[in-house]
Amino acid sequence: MEVVRPDPDAHDERLETQELAARAHAGDSARFGELYERIAPSLYTWAEIRIRPDLRQWIDPGDVVQEVWCRAWKIFGSFDPKVVTFRYWVFRVAKNVLLEAFRKLESPAFKARSRDNALSRAVELVDVPDSATAITRRVAREESLQLFARWVQSLEEEDRMLLVHLGLEGLSQAEVAERLQIGREAVAKRWQRLMARVAEQKLPREMFAAVQ
Repeated sequence: MEVVRPDPDAHDERLETQELAARAHAGDSARFGELYERIAPSLYTWAEIRIRPDLRQWIDPGDVVQEVWCRAWKIFGSFDPKVVTFRYWVFRVAKNVLLEAFRKLESPAFKARSRDNALSRAVELVDVPDSATAITRRVAREESLQLFARWVQSLEEEDRMLLVHLGLEGLSQAEVAERLQIGREAVAKRWQRLMARVAEQKLPREMFAAVQ
């Protein structure tokens, strides 16, 4: 039987990110900016994968990332570092932002407005800090992330969902196994094989959640 060993680097990522989140939650607002810089590449890649090319005219991945951060800042008081990981929590915020954008695209009011204005956006940004905009623009220019997102989209459906749910969104192996309707051991083995392929992309380790 193949032995599945934990990734020590991924473990470090969880502890480091969670420690930053705990400090920010305790009132050290400067740590929130560090969290944004750390998690922005994951959020941007996730948005690139989740938003179909034909919808980019109205939903820009960079806009989604910035809106997620503005909303996360506003509701940060609801985050409890003793209950949930920061990655898991912020990706729940991201899912809500993107779901709202998709719903907006289908609304009669937006369809009417977009016919008259080709520049209409489903995610409308208000009072975004300059620092957040600068970080997002830098991330959007990283060719390695764009290439990685395209590579993920070329994967088989199950591997793609495994990487999105387990690697980016920070779900547990048990949660992913239930979603994909496969055994937890199968999830762990497939993840190890997938990470061996991902290693060739030479991405920063904080791109991915600690597998648990």
